[in-house]
Amino acid sequence: MKIVDCDYFVVGSGMAGLMSALHLAAYGKVVVATKGRLADCNTNFAQGGICCVMDPNDTFDKHARDTMIAGAWLGNSKVVHEICEHAPEGIQDLIDCGVRFAKKKGGEWDLTREGGHSARRIFHAGDITGEKCEAAMIRRVRRTKAIDVREETIVIDLIMTKRIGVKGENRCVGAYVLDKKSGEIYAVRSPNTILATGGCGKVYLYTCNPDTATGDGIALAWRAGAKIENMEFIQFHPTCLYHPQAKRFLISEAVRGEGAVLVNKHGKEFMKKYDPRGSLAPRDIVARSIDSEMKRTGDDCMFLDIRKKGRTYLMTRFPNIYQKCMEFGIDMAKDLIPIVPAAHYTCGGIQATVDGVTSIKGLSAVGECACTGLHGANRLASNSLMEALVCARLTAARLGPHPETSGQLVEGRGIVGRGKKLPTANCQLPTIPEWKIGSAVPPDEAVLVAHMWDEIRRLMWDYVGIVRTNKRLARAAHRLKTLRREIRDYYFRYLVTPDTLELRNLAVCAELIVKSAQKRHESRGLHYTLDYPRMSKKPKQTVLPGFHG
Repeated sequence: MKIVDCDYFVVGSGMAGLMSALHLAAYGKVVVATKGRLADCNTNFAQGGICCVMDPNDTFDKHARDTMIAGAWLGNSKVVHEICEHAPEGIQDLIDCGVRFAKKKGGEWDLTREGGHSARRIFHAGDITGEKCEAAMIRRVRRTKAIDVREETIVIDLIMTKRIGVKGENRCVGAYVLDKKSGEIYAVRSPNTILATGGCGKVYLYTCNPDTATGDGIALAWRAGAKIENMEFIQFHPTCLYHPQAKRFLISEAVRGEGAVLVNKHGKEFMKKYDPRGSLAPRDIVARSIDSEMKRTGDDCMFLDIRKKGRTYLMTRFPNIYQKCMEFGIDMAKDLIPIVPAAHYTCGGIQATVDGVTSIKGLSAVGECACTGLHGANRLASNSLMEALVCARLTAARLGPHPETSGQLVEGRGIVGRGKKLPTANCQLPTIPEWKIGSAVPPDEAVLVAHMWDEIRRLMWDYVGIVRTNKRLARAAHRLKTLRREIRDYYFRYLVTPDTLELRNLAVCAELIVKSAQKRHESRGLHYTLDYPRMSKKPKQTVLPGFHG
């Protein structure tokens, strides 16, 4: 079996993964594994922008307060302030990569505003901010010699010393991976594994996430024994375009920030009766309000109205959204835009600090797959890319200057400048045993995987969606227990395939969401239950232990 050695093994190619790799490349050899192409990630689909206080009339304290309010006061105040205050450094990292954020005619930053924000603090590059950032980072990664990019490579499981028979402290020393094109299984051996795999939006039937969002990192970490936190908080983006051919297309939060209002099919505004902030209320309130109006009226969707802004403005400010809507016969300048909520962001995940420390030695987590304490019970719009930037920088700062390496350090060039060969720590990596296939045979009924995949997603949408009940959660838990057993049997009976691995991870995430939801006996943020409609006075995190089988 082939073994690839490196100083840092980064799993994922969104902003958290690529920015981690770029920083770490200054200190050693980095391997980046992504199960698709580099651009196949949530970052590439982010429209709105990145939060950062730059306006002289704005403050870090205001940004932190908005974040805490949006998160229903479940966020960690210290963490919130730290990430907000480091945001300017993250923006500069992107500028150094070549990202050109929008400016006004006078040269000052063209900051926009989104729901839940008390000031204009959103950096953007039109309405394709994520795409522009991802492209710039990819160009820099391709030019960085110390980074070895491995596309079409999916991680099977993390390699833990205890499970391979190594005595002493249990730690992560890399992972077994599957080359999707060749079918080869090999090991990446590293003293530092960084999970940056994004969220698990595909666990729901309706989602704006790409097909890659199957919660791989969260499931990998849980199976390795890592603690998981606040998985009940799944954010539903309130304004996903409602059209049979508009798969996964979002109408950015920034559209409401620039004056769009939510209306019913008669053009009547309804948000003020749910929240005094109206259409600029945080996402959890807006999504729940839309869901309530749809249930009350029996309508299939609600609408956004931004016709008052005029065609010239809309074509300039939202060129991508305008064009996409026109493709579906919707003219933003004269038509209402049909929208529905869709699963969007995972606020919980692997319990981690702002600099990526998890409950497992040698394993870091950054970005959407991590739960740092920033988002609390609901994510404030455009805080996600900010978190990815800041936490990637802080994680690299922790791992880079004092790395636990295997002696493979090479001189590289990251975005922070030329690295130097550093003295290696005393970390002897073990021999990695061969991947054993046992009596597994090639799969002959792929329909079973497809069926279980569809069943999980519909079950989660029907029973564990925007509004929950004890009865629905119990039904979901019962069925998921059976499905997990069936998936386990299938996994060990047949040779691994990408579809099998994603299904396995998806089922784990679904069960973690349900278990977390059952433990929360209140309604807070994104978790709303008819059985406990009030919010308790004392905020409390939901922590689940990792698997230790």
